[in-house]
Amino acid sequence: MDAALSPDQWVHAAAARHGAKPALHAADGSLDYAALARRIDALAGSLAAAGAGRGSVVAWLGTNSAAMVATLAAATRLGAVFMPLNWRLAPPEHRAQLAAVAPRVLVADAEFADACASQQVAPAGTLCVARGAAPPAGWIGWDDFAARRTAQTAGESTDPDAPALLCFTSGATGAPKGALLSARALAANADAAVDMHGLVADDRVLTALPLFHVGGLNIQTLPALRCGCSVWLHARFDPDTTFDTIERERITVTVLVPAQLDVLLAHPRWPTADLGSLRLIATGSTVVARRLIDAVHARGVPLIQVWGATETGPVVCCLHADEARAHAGSAGRAARGAELRIADVDGSALPCGSSGEVLVRGPQLMSGYWGDAGATERALAGGWFHSGDAGHLDADGYLWIDGRLKDMIICGGENVSPAEVEAVLLESPAVAEAAVVGRPDARWGEVVVAFVVPAAGAHIDSTRLLDGFAGRLARFKHPRAVFVVDALPRTALGKVRKEALRQQVAAQHQGQPA
Repeated sequence: MDAALSPDQWVHAAAARHGAKPALHAADGSLDYAALARRIDALAGSLAAAGAGRGSVVAWLGTNSAAMVATLAAATRLGAVFMPLNWRLAPPEHRAQLAAVAPRVLVADAEFADACASQQVAPAGTLCVARGAAPPAGWIGWDDFAARRTAQTAGESTDPDAPALLCFTSGATGAPKGALLSARALAANADAAVDMHGLVADDRVLTALPLFHVGGLNIQTLPALRCGCSVWLHARFDPDTTFDTIERERITVTVLVPAQLDVLLAHPRWPTADLGSLRLIATGSTVVARRLIDAVHARGVPLIQVWGATETGPVVCCLHADEARAHAGSAGRAARGAELRIADVDGSALPCGSSGEVLVRGPQLMSGYWGDAGATERALAGGWFHSGDAGHLDADGYLWIDGRLKDMIICGGENVSPAEVEAVLLESPAVAEAAVVGRPDARWGEVVVAFVVPAAGAHIDSTRLLDGFAGRLARFKHPRAVFVVDALPRTALGKVRKEALRQQVAAQHQGQPA
């Protein structure tokens, strides 16, 4: 890849190579690379006129759009930090995040602006911009904002190691923290993603994940722009729109988390949809059930896994298309520029096959957490990111995720990997989803309990389900109870919120014997 480090520079470099080529297709319009570069130039001037500059924060609350991508790139031009907000959160949650960072500018789509204004989510001193609707009192409209410009020079030099992107973690295992990624980290991550997908300029990329998370933004969208691809942005995931776009636009690459794949597989169009243009589908964010992998492969499309976190860019471990079938279920090997290490509780490296914490080192790692030096020091101790995931490497260097260390259940002094138990549950055709957690127990410390979501039209027979563990796993790993639920609590990217399940179990069964 070229040496350009910021997304602003990537787009201008692509515009110089093939300016008339389509860059972005979205609900708010389509832009070729030349037009996208001009839009970035204009928005950089608008941000500068609003007082956004080196080190200041530009926050965005809205669904996927061309304007969002252009504003991100414009912010990097100025050395500002772009902060996408999770639109699925409630206003008080937005208020807490914005209070922590004191953004210079907040842009909100029409559907969110009134709630933001009425609940005063933005701190004093923030210029609030409403996009797509009449602005609330005290706000300005997007057109007025865009009309105010200070001249900026394309390719203005910025510090590649200064923060460029601020993404809050999902909060699946604790309070969300703001991870800071530099322009250098974004470029390293993009180069790893280009290598993972084998991206070339002719690829046609579909983004149906939200851009407020690194999964939607950094696995394919920004890497595709670095490579000169054409990108289709969906404001929200919709199965019919996804099928339509793949078929009509001859999409070659997309990323879909397991929850989205489940929706597509259950759709009547799945067996006959024309997927012939797809070179691959990437997936991740949680352990991927083997049934999903097999179902996608049965349609002739390689399903490659990517593993990482908000703090890692996220691309630090992946499969390539030619490895997808032979290593199905693995998270892959270290991505370009990254190193993996499996460590024990003291940080010492463990041999192949031994399960321990997965540590990561590489240029795509975050520089730290916003305003939390202590958490930064703990997460990056010794120069390695401590993922909190348990995993092991096989003899060929492929990573297998065993679960979250915090999720590990200790029953009578024995460790139980929830992923191992969940894999047995998911073998039942009656089970669509499964999550396993520990329940406090006076005798054993913890015992295993399971939450399962029935497959469409299926009935869960708990006794029969538990009988399936006989001879498969040690007795202490067998669930002591099965709870049938309509849905599992999940984060925006489909990660199961196991802490919520643990709290539910503890509240329901406190003091009861196993």
